[in-house]
Amino acid sequence: MTDPNFPNWHGTTILAVHKNGQTVIAGDGQVSMGPTIVKGNAKKVRRLAGGKVLAGFAGATADAFTLIERLEAKLEQYPDQLARACVDLAKDWRTDRYLRRLEAMLIVADKEAIYTVTGVGDVLEPEFGVAAIGSGGQFALAAARALVDFDLTAEDIARRAMAIAGDICVYTNGALTLETLDA
Repeated sequence: MTDPNFPNWHGTTILAVHKNGQTVIAGDGQVSMGPTIVKGNAKKVRRLAGGKVLAGFAGATADAFTLIERLEAKLEQYPDQLARACVDLAKDWRTDRYLRRLEAMLIVADKEAIYTVTGVGDVLEPEFGVAAIGSGGQFALAAARALVDFDLTAEDIARRAMAIAGDICVYTNGALTLETLDA
């Protein structure tokens, strides 16, 4: 539930695509408060673990940064074990009183896998090598799923799907941050 004392912030679409050994996470740059765009070039995608892991976030920025810091600590504790680090983060997020209050979601990926990590304890590995979160996430997911069988790279799919999401979702723009890992 959203706190009524805080503004109604929207404006994130994060998409991850894994295809033919390439993994991409793309995020748009729009942050909105109600009907007003307050920032158009926010960076919601980061490289972690010395560049071997990508993370994108949706939700409250400070909350997401807290989660990314925790994930980085888990990746140091469990090097080259992304699934274990994500599961451990989700467990802490679900059971720690402070972390439970955080309002954000993460998509995390390495060269082999993509995971969506939520505050209710979910660590989901998507089907078809595509995952998305945020206000325009379902539009980007549908577009990427439709494109994944065509002769396109993961980056091409991510760019096209994010453009489609931006054409449909008023909380998504075309100012992309895109990070890529190649096998």
